[in-house]
Amino acid sequence: MQPLLEVEGLKKTYPGFRLDGGSFSIYEDCITGFIGANGAGKTTTIRSILHLISHEAGTIKFKGKDISKTEKSFKDSIGVVFDEGFFYDELTLTQMKNLIASSYSHWDNGAYTHYLDAFSLRPDQTISSLSRGMKMKFSLALALSHHAELLIMDEPTSGLDPVSRDDLLDVFLELCEQGKTILFSTHITSDLDKCAEHIIYIKNGKILAASSVN
Repeated sequence: MQPLLEVEGLKKTYPGFRLDGGSFSIYEDCITGFIGANGAGKTTTIRSILHLISHEAGTIKFKGKDISKTEKSFKDSIGVVFDEGFFYDELTLTQMKNLIASSYSHWDNGAYTHYLDAFSLRPDQTISSLSRGMKMKFSLALALSHHAELLIMDEPTSGLDPVSRDDLLDVFLELCEQGKTILFSTHITSDLDKCAEHIIYIKNGKILAASSVN
């Protein structure tokens, strides 16, 4: 297996918290679970990878290239799902999609329609009418509709009921079978038992383990 994403020596300091030299790799065609208690540093790590926050030290490589030098192509190659959603409740799915699609060089409306159908979502629904599980699936549809190679998800199953959580994990497994690479953070260890092939464990800002499940 080849590493798709490589993180080396990542550091970020906040008052009362320090992300201290995290290093790990994400491998192609696998599901990697990023596990740790709330406040352990999962979101800080993910936001640093996405350049949503600046980091003080460390390198991040995608396909062997430093993403600080290839940021546009990197962001075209990834799909991102946050637990908050960041949607406008009054908009329909189509209106929300139109706002987002222009950000990507390879947006594919055919793929978008395919994923809406696969996830049983209607384009005329408003964001406010969606359940939490449906919002996660809409986020996934958006993330997949520009042919992302890597999906990065921050606590996508948090707050879902057990049935909705299992349904979403089944979607992850299907996507992995289709050749997608997935990194998702969670504090729910049972999620990892079902689908993760690799585990990264973070505690108090330090990566304590990164290994295969088997």
